[in-house]
Amino acid sequence: MPVHSTSPSGRIVLAARPRGRPQLSDFRLEHVPVPEPAEGQVLLRTMFLSLDPYMRQQMDAVAPVYSSSIALGAPMVGEAVGRVVASRHPRWRAGDLALGPAGWQEHALLDGNALTPLGPMQSPSQALGVLGMPAFTAYVGLLDIGRPRVGETLVVAAATGAVGAIVGQIAKLKGMRVVGIAGGADKCVHAVEALGFDACLDRHAQDLASRLAQACPSGIDVYFENVGGAVLDAVLPLLNVGARIPLIGHIADYNGATDRGVDHRPALLAAVLQKRIRMQGMIILDHYADRFEAFRRDMAGWLADGRIAEREHRVEGLERAPEAFIGLLEGRNFGKVVVRVGDD
Repeated sequence: MPVHSTSPSGRIVLAARPRGRPQLSDFRLEHVPVPEPAEGQVLLRTMFLSLDPYMRQQMDAVAPVYSSSIALGAPMVGEAVGRVVASRHPRWRAGDLALGPAGWQEHALLDGNALTPLGPMQSPSQALGVLGMPAFTAYVGLLDIGRPRVGETLVVAAATGAVGAIVGQIAKLKGMRVVGIAGGADKCVHAVEALGFDACLDRHAQDLASRLAQACPSGIDVYFENVGGAVLDAVLPLLNVGARIPLIGHIADYNGATDRGVDHRPALLAAVLQKRIRMQGMIILDHYADRFEAFRRDMAGWLADGRIAEREHRVEGLERAPEAFIGLLEGRNFGKVVVRVGDD
């Protein structure tokens, strides 16, 4: 017998490929019958959906080599937390709480092997943020590539975002001086007062380069790169000999370069060469097998001890996901962006 095929289920699909910044017209809300699981599959009802910058690149016809493009008319991709509604997989039963690549949908059919069981946590949405992929990215990028040392200076942009906020807090735990860059005075106050950063600069204010130089009188030893653009331009002259740059993204370029007449490669290559800088790209999918357990253990302990603060930017309703995603790319979010799709 069908389990839930009579009720419509909402999903948001890619209606058009963006030209530059995504527009609301690039997305379409559809309602389809709730599917039935086949052998080995699980039907998941979404509770919380994660919105992340990497999704923008997958909207293009040619996506980065580590991911695939979203087909026109297909649901937007994304990790989600949900409840198992029906299962034809031996590991899963109805009612189980799970994390999986459900996409922007109220219900998703998934291979049971693609789901991760979730244990107790303060809120299930933590599995998408402080106990999930963004914080794991911060942990591996900073500790394995940044290699923090006591007394050194770290700079991180998007300092109150899902990744940047965790980078700065772990760096403080490791004895570093932390300077954040964020999009707004209120975010900078939060970075200093709630997250414990030593300083934070509003990227919208005048003359970022000179203000950053004043905030980093001993130069920069680790620059956690997740933005690029004007922030990277301000950072380059201040990097110390032997500086490390974990590169996990460059969101300033995702919607198309705004200053294509300026070639930044000579300045970047000169800095890397002359200052013997270690700059390493990182795709977090490469590290789950050997680093995730250590991350979950350490982060759970820091949370329990009150040594890590978290802030969530929650949006209500699947239909608001496109607007929230556009806001994320423009820096209008304050904390990790999650969409509450349905009640538990």
